[in-house]
Amino acid sequence: MDTRILGTTEADIKQAAEIIRNGGLVAFPTETVYGLGADALNAEAVGKVYAAKGRPSDNPMIVHISHKEDMKKLTNGITPDVETLMEAFWPGPLTMVVPAKEIIPKATTGGLATVGVRMPEDETARALITEAGVPIAAPSANLSGKPSPTRYNHVAEDLDGRIDAIIAGNDCKAGIESTVVDMTGEIPTILRPGVITQQMLAEALGKEVAVDPALLEKPDIFNNGGDGLLQTNSDFHPKAPGMKYKHYAPKAEMIIFSGEHEKVKMAMAEEKMKRAEQGQKVEIIVYNDADPETAAHDFFARLRACDKANVDVILAAALREDGIGFAVMNRMFKSAGYHIKEVL
Repeated sequence: MDTRILGTTEADIKQAAEIIRNGGLVAFPTETVYGLGADALNAEAVGKVYAAKGRPSDNPMIVHISHKEDMKKLTNGITPDVETLMEAFWPGPLTMVVPAKEIIPKATTGGLATVGVRMPEDETARALITEAGVPIAAPSANLSGKPSPTRYNHVAEDLDGRIDAIIAGNDCKAGIESTVVDMTGEIPTILRPGVITQQMLAEALGKEVAVDPALLEKPDIFNNGGDGLLQTNSDFHPKAPGMKYKHYAPKAEMIIFSGEHEKVKMAMAEEKMKRAEQGQKVEIIVYNDADPETAAHDFFARLRACDKANVDVILAAALREDGIGFAVMNRMFKSAGYHIKEVL
Protein backbone atom coordinates (compact mmCIF):
# COMPACT_ATOMS: atom_id res chain seq x y z
CA MET A 1 0.00 0.00 0.00
CA ASP A 2 1.26 3.48 -0.89
CA THR A 3 0.73 5.87 2.02
CA ARG A 4 -0.04 9.39 0.85
CA ILE A 5 1.45 12.32 2.75
CA LEU A 6 -1.09 15.15 2.85
CA GLY A 7 -0.87 18.69 4.15
CA THR A 8 -3.46 20.71 6.04
CA THR A 9 -4.96 22.67 3.12
CA GLU A 10 -8.68 22.50 2.43
CA ALA A 11 -8.02 20.29 -0.60
CA ASP A 12 -5.89 17.91 1.48
CA ILE A 13 -8.55 17.71 4.18
CA LYS A 14 -11.16 16.86 1.53
CA GLN A 15 -8.95 14.03 0.23
CA ALA A 16 -8.46 12.68 3.72
CA ALA A 17 -12.17 12.90 4.51
CA GLU A 18 -13.02 10.98 1.34
CA ILE A 19 -10.63 8.20 2.40
CA ILE A 20 -12.38 8.02 5.79
CA ARG A 21 -15.85 7.92 4.20
CA ASN A 22 -14.72 5.13 1.87
CA GLY A 23 -13.57 2.96 4.76
CA GLY A 24 -9.86 3.84 4.68
CA LEU A 25 -7.38 4.90 7.34
CA VAL A 26 -5.91 8.38 7.85
CA ALA A 27 -3.44 9.45 10.54
CA PHE A 28 -4.02 13.01 11.70
CA PRO A 29 -2.69 15.45 14.29
CA THR A 30 -4.46 16.30 17.52
CA GLU A 31 -3.32 18.38 20.47
CA THR A 32 -2.48 15.20 22.40
CA VAL A 33 -0.83 12.70 20.02
CA TYR A 34 -1.35 11.76 16.38
CA GLY A 35 -4.43 9.58 15.90
CA LEU A 36 -5.11 6.81 13.39
CA GLY A 37 -8.61 7.51 12.16
CA ALA A 38 -11.39 5.41 10.67
CA ASP A 39 -15.16 5.82 10.37
CA ALA A 40 -16.28 4.95 13.90
CA LEU A 41 -19.61 3.61 12.61
CA ASN A 42 -18.01 1.25 10.07
CA ALA A 43 -16.97 -1.98 11.79
CA GLU A 44 -14.91 -3.14 8.81
CA ALA A 45 -12.96 0.13 8.73
CA VAL A 46 -12.32 -0.03 12.47
CA GLY A 47 -11.05 -3.57 12.01
CA LYS A 48 -8.42 -2.19 9.64
CA VAL A 49 -7.15 0.03 12.46
CA TYR A 50 -6.59 -2.97 14.71
CA ALA A 51 -4.77 -4.75 11.87
CA ALA A 52 -2.57 -1.78 10.93
CA LYS A 53 -1.49 -1.20 14.54
CA GLY A 54 -1.33 -4.83 15.63
CA ARG A 55 -3.75 -3.73 18.35
CA PRO A 56 -5.70 -6.21 20.52
CA SER A 57 -9.37 -6.12 19.55
CA ASP A 58 -10.61 -5.80 23.15
CA ASN A 59 -8.78 -2.47 23.58
CA PRO A 60 -11.55 0.14 23.16
CA MET A 61 -11.17 3.09 20.82
CA ILE A 62 -11.94 6.73 21.45
CA VAL A 63 -14.48 8.31 19.14
CA HIS A 64 -13.72 11.87 18.02
CA ILE A 65 -16.40 14.42 17.17
CA SER A 66 -16.18 17.98 15.86
CA HIS A 67 -19.27 19.57 17.48
CA LYS A 68 -20.73 19.15 20.96
CA GLU A 69 -24.14 18.41 19.42
CA ASP A 70 -22.67 15.25 17.85
CA MET A 71 -22.54 13.71 21.33
CA LYS A 72 -26.33 13.14 21.13
CA LYS A 73 -25.84 10.82 18.15
CA LEU A 74 -23.57 8.52 20.14
CA THR A 75 -25.12 8.31 23.63
CA ASN A 76 -28.25 8.79 25.69
CA GLY A 77 -26.03 9.37 28.72
CA ILE A 78 -25.61 13.14 28.62
CA THR A 79 -26.03 13.90 32.31
CA PRO A 80 -25.67 17.36 33.89
CA ASP A 81 -22.11 16.40 34.88
CA VAL A 82 -21.29 15.42 31.29
CA GLU A 83 -22.70 18.73 30.09
CA THR A 84 -20.61 20.60 32.65
CA LEU A 85 -17.39 18.95 31.50
CA MET A 86 -18.26 19.46 27.84
CA GLU A 87 -18.69 23.15 28.53
CA ALA A 88 -15.52 23.40 30.61
CA PHE A 89 -13.07 21.32 28.58
CA TRP A 90 -14.33 20.79 25.02
CA PRO A 91 -12.75 21.21 22.63
CA GLY A 92 -9.76 19.80 24.45
CA PRO A 93 -7.86 16.75 25.73
CA LEU A 94 -10.72 15.17 27.72
CA THR A 95 -12.42 11.88 26.85
CA MET A 96 -15.67 10.95 28.60
CA VAL A 97 -16.85 7.34 28.84
CA VAL A 98 -20.64 7.19 28.42
CA PRO A 99 -23.25 4.56 27.52
CA ALA A 100 -22.99 3.76 23.81
CA LYS A 101 -25.92 3.84 21.42
CA GLU A 102 -26.41 0.76 19.23
CA ILE A 103 -25.31 2.77 16.19
CA ILE A 104 -21.70 2.31 17.41
CA PRO A 105 -20.35 -1.13 16.45
CA LYS A 106 -18.77 -3.37 19.08
CA ALA A 107 -15.54 -3.26 17.08
CA THR A 108 -15.25 0.39 18.10
CA THR A 109 -16.14 -0.10 21.77
CA GLY A 110 -13.97 -3.17 22.29
CA GLY A 111 -17.14 -5.19 22.91
CA LEU A 112 -18.34 -2.88 25.69
CA ALA A 113 -21.69 -1.16 26.22
CA THR A 114 -19.81 2.11 26.77
CA VAL A 115 -17.82 4.40 24.50
CA GLY A 116 -15.17 7.06 25.09
CA VAL A 117 -15.88 10.30 23.24
CA ARG A 118 -13.88 13.48 22.87
CA MET A 119 -13.89 16.70 20.85
CA PRO A 120 -10.27 17.57 19.97
CA GLU A 121 -8.91 21.09 20.22
CA ASP A 122 -6.72 20.77 17.11
CA GLU A 123 -8.33 22.64 14.21
CA THR A 124 -7.07 20.19 11.57
CA ALA A 125 -8.59 17.29 13.47
CA ARG A 126 -11.96 18.99 13.78
CA ALA A 127 -11.90 20.04 10.12
CA LEU A 128 -11.28 16.43 9.08
CA ILE A 129 -14.14 15.11 11.24
CA THR A 130 -16.52 17.78 9.95
CA GLU A 131 -15.58 17.17 6.30
CA ALA A 132 -15.85 13.38 6.70
CA GLY A 133 -19.37 13.76 8.09
CA VAL A 134 -18.90 10.82 10.47
CA PRO A 135 -17.41 10.42 13.95
CA ILE A 136 -13.84 9.15 13.74
CA ALA A 137 -12.49 6.32 15.88
CA ALA A 138 -8.83 7.01 16.52
CA PRO A 139 -6.29 5.38 18.81
CA SER A 140 -2.71 6.66 18.69
CA ALA A 141 -1.13 6.32 15.24
CA ASN A 142 1.70 3.97 16.18
CA LEU A 143 2.39 0.27 16.14
CA SER A 144 0.78 -1.16 19.24
CA GLY A 145 3.07 -1.01 22.28
CA LYS A 146 5.51 1.56 20.85
CA PRO A 147 5.82 5.14 22.13
CA SER A 148 2.93 7.30 21.00
CA PRO A 149 3.63 9.61 18.02
CA THR A 150 3.77 13.34 18.61
CA ARG A 151 5.19 14.28 15.18
CA TYR A 152 4.09 13.20 11.74
CA ASN A 153 7.44 11.54 11.01
CA HIS A 154 6.86 9.30 14.05
CA VAL A 155 3.71 8.05 12.32
CA ALA A 156 5.56 7.47 9.06
CA GLU A 157 8.25 5.46 10.88
CA ASP A 158 5.61 3.03 12.18
CA LEU A 159 2.80 2.98 9.63
CA ASP A 160 4.16 3.91 6.19
CA GLY A 161 2.79 1.32 3.78
CA ARG A 162 0.17 0.14 6.29
CA ILE A 163 -2.40 2.97 6.02
CA ASP A 164 -3.87 5.14 3.27
CA ALA A 165 -2.67 8.59 4.27
CA ILE A 166 -0.94 10.74 6.89
CA ILE A 167 -1.83 14.39 7.42
CA ALA A 168 1.48 16.11 8.14
CA GLY A 169 0.37 18.72 10.64
CA ASN A 170 2.03 20.45 13.57
CA ASP A 171 3.82 18.71 16.43
CA CYS A 172 1.36 17.82 19.18
CA LYS A 173 1.00 20.44 21.91
CA ALA A 174 0.23 18.31 24.97
CA GLY A 175 2.34 15.29 24.01
CA ILE A 176 0.41 12.66 25.98
CA GLU A 177 -3.01 11.16 25.40
CA SER A 178 -6.24 12.67 26.68
CA THR A 179 -7.54 12.30 30.20
CA VAL A 180 -10.23 9.60 30.23
CA VAL A 181 -12.99 9.91 32.82
CA ASP A 182 -15.77 7.36 33.31
CA MET A 183 -19.09 9.21 33.61
CA THR A 184 -21.31 6.12 33.90
CA GLY A 185 -21.20 5.78 37.69
CA GLU A 186 -22.27 7.94 40.60
CA ILE A 187 -18.73 9.30 41.04
CA PRO A 188 -16.79 10.39 37.92
CA THR A 189 -13.65 8.24 37.81
CA ILE A 190 -10.40 8.85 35.97
CA LEU A 191 -9.38 5.79 33.96
CA ARG A 192 -6.39 7.40 32.27
CA PRO A 193 -4.67 10.57 33.52
CA GLY A 194 -3.73 13.43 31.21
CA VAL A 195 -3.07 17.15 31.24
CA ILE A 196 -6.62 17.77 32.49
CA THR A 197 -6.08 16.74 36.09
CA GLN A 198 -8.24 15.31 38.86
CA GLN A 199 -8.22 18.70 40.61
CA MET A 200 -9.34 20.51 37.44
CA LEU A 201 -12.24 18.10 36.95
CA ALA A 202 -13.30 18.30 40.60
CA GLU A 203 -13.25 22.10 40.52
CA ALA A 204 -15.35 22.20 37.35
CA LEU A 205 -17.93 19.77 38.75
CA GLY A 206 -17.89 21.00 42.33
CA LYS A 207 -17.78 17.41 43.54
CA GLU A 208 -15.48 14.48 44.17
CA VAL A 209 -13.68 12.89 41.23
CA ALA A 210 -12.12 9.49 41.87
CA VAL A 211 -9.10 7.77 40.34
CA ASP A 212 -9.38 4.15 39.22
CA PRO A 213 -7.37 2.06 41.73
CA ALA A 214 -5.66 0.28 38.83
CA LEU A 215 -3.77 3.51 38.11
CA LEU A 216 -2.25 3.55 41.58
CA GLU A 217 -0.93 0.00 41.66
CA LYS A 218 1.73 -2.01 39.94
CA PRO A 219 -0.02 -4.92 38.17
CA ASP A 220 -0.02 -8.05 40.33
CA ILE A 221 0.54 -10.19 37.25
CA PHE A 222 3.10 -8.86 34.81
CA ASN A 223 4.12 -10.68 31.66
CA ASN A 224 7.00 -9.03 29.84
CA GLY A 225 6.66 -11.39 26.90
CA GLY A 226 5.88 -10.69 23.29
CA ASP A 227 2.12 -10.42 23.80
CA GLY A 228 2.52 -7.20 25.79
CA LEU A 229 -0.01 -8.18 28.46
CA LEU A 230 0.05 -6.25 31.71
CA GLN A 231 -2.75 -8.34 33.17
CA THR A 232 -3.56 -11.90 32.20
CA ASN A 233 -7.00 -12.10 33.78
CA SER A 234 -9.37 -12.78 30.88
CA ASP A 235 -12.28 -11.36 32.90
CA PHE A 236 -10.69 -7.89 32.93
CA HIS A 237 -12.50 -5.68 30.40
CA PRO A 238 -11.11 -2.13 30.58
CA LYS A 239 -13.25 0.87 29.67
CA ALA A 240 -10.28 2.92 28.46
CA PRO A 241 -7.31 2.27 26.18
CA GLY A 242 -4.07 1.16 27.80
CA MET A 243 -5.42 -0.28 31.06
CA LYS A 244 -4.70 -3.91 30.10
CA TYR A 245 -1.78 -3.85 27.69
CA LYS A 246 1.83 -2.72 27.83
CA HIS A 247 2.19 0.66 26.18
CA TYR A 248 4.75 3.21 25.11
CA ALA A 249 7.72 0.83 25.24
CA PRO A 250 11.07 1.80 23.71
CA LYS A 251 13.40 -0.86 22.31
CA ALA A 252 15.89 -0.23 25.11
CA GLU A 253 15.74 -1.57 28.63
CA MET A 254 14.32 1.17 30.81
CA ILE A 255 14.74 1.70 34.56
CA ILE A 256 12.97 4.32 36.67
CA PHE A 257 14.85 5.69 39.68
CA SER A 258 12.60 6.92 42.47
CA GLY A 259 13.59 8.78 45.60
CA GLU A 260 15.17 12.02 46.85
CA HIS A 261 16.36 14.07 43.88
CA GLU A 262 20.08 14.34 44.62
CA LYS A 263 20.33 10.69 45.64
CA VAL A 264 18.54 9.67 42.44
CA LYS A 265 20.96 11.70 40.32
CA MET A 266 23.92 10.04 42.05
CA ALA A 267 22.45 6.54 41.68
CA MET A 268 21.74 7.14 37.99
CA ALA A 269 25.30 8.39 37.41
CA GLU A 270 26.69 5.26 39.06
CA GLU A 271 24.42 3.03 36.98
CA LYS A 272 25.42 4.85 33.80
CA MET A 273 29.10 4.35 34.57
CA LYS A 274 28.59 0.65 35.28
CA ARG A 275 26.60 0.13 32.07
CA ALA A 276 29.09 2.10 29.98
CA GLU A 277 31.90 -0.10 31.29
CA GLN A 278 29.91 -3.05 29.94
CA GLY A 279 29.85 -1.39 26.51
CA GLN A 280 26.23 -0.30 26.67
CA LYS A 281 24.91 2.95 25.26
CA VAL A 282 23.04 4.81 28.02
CA GLU A 283 20.54 7.67 27.92
CA ILE A 284 19.47 9.60 31.03
CA ILE A 285 16.07 11.30 31.23
CA VAL A 286 15.53 13.86 33.99
CA TYR A 287 12.72 16.41 34.19
CA ASN A 288 11.95 19.24 36.59
CA ASP A 289 9.12 18.54 39.04
CA ALA A 290 8.13 22.19 38.70
CA ASP A 291 7.58 21.83 34.92
CA PRO A 292 5.62 18.63 34.26
CA GLU A 293 4.14 20.17 31.10
CA THR A 294 7.55 19.96 29.42
CA ALA A 295 7.91 16.36 30.54
CA ALA A 296 4.51 15.52 29.03
CA HIS A 297 5.35 17.30 25.78
CA ASP A 298 8.80 15.73 25.35
CA PHE A 299 8.62 12.23 26.85
CA PHE A 300 7.43 10.16 23.90
CA ALA A 301 9.69 12.03 21.48
CA ARG A 302 12.66 11.29 23.78
CA LEU A 303 11.85 7.57 23.76
CA ARG A 304 11.65 7.54 19.97
CA ALA A 305 14.94 9.43 19.72
CA CYS A 306 16.50 6.72 21.91
CA ASP A 307 15.20 4.07 19.52
CA LYS A 308 16.74 5.86 16.54
CA ALA A 309 20.05 6.21 18.38
CA ASN A 310 20.08 2.49 19.27
CA VAL A 311 20.32 3.18 22.98
CA ASP A 312 20.73 0.03 25.09
CA VAL A 313 19.38 1.31 28.40
CA ILE A 314 17.35 4.35 29.48
CA LEU A 315 17.67 5.62 33.05
CA ALA A 316 14.78 7.91 34.01
CA ALA A 317 14.17 9.92 37.17
CA ALA A 318 10.65 9.70 38.56
CA LEU A 319 8.54 12.85 38.76
CA ARG A 320 6.37 13.81 41.72
CA GLU A 321 3.08 11.97 41.22
CA ASP A 322 0.55 14.77 41.36
CA GLY A 323 -1.28 16.76 38.71
CA ILE A 324 0.28 16.40 35.28
CA GLY A 325 3.23 14.64 36.90
CA PHE A 326 0.86 11.78 37.75
CA ALA A 327 -0.08 11.49 34.06
CA VAL A 328 3.56 11.48 32.94
CA MET A 329 4.48 8.82 35.49
CA ASN A 330 1.57 6.66 34.30
CA ARG A 331 3.27 6.56 30.88
CA MET A 332 6.78 6.26 32.31
CA PHE A 333 5.91 3.24 34.45
CA LYS A 334 4.37 1.44 31.48
CA SER A 335 7.28 2.37 29.22
CA ALA A 336 9.64 0.74 31.70
CA GLY A 337 7.42 -2.29 32.28
CA TYR A 338 7.23 -1.18 35.93
CA HIS A 339 11.00 -1.66 36.32
CA ILE A 340 11.50 0.68 39.28
CA LYS A 341 14.59 1.14 41.45
CA GLU A 342 13.91 2.75 44.82
CA VAL A 343 16.84 4.90 45.93
CA LEU A 344 17.09 5.08 49.72
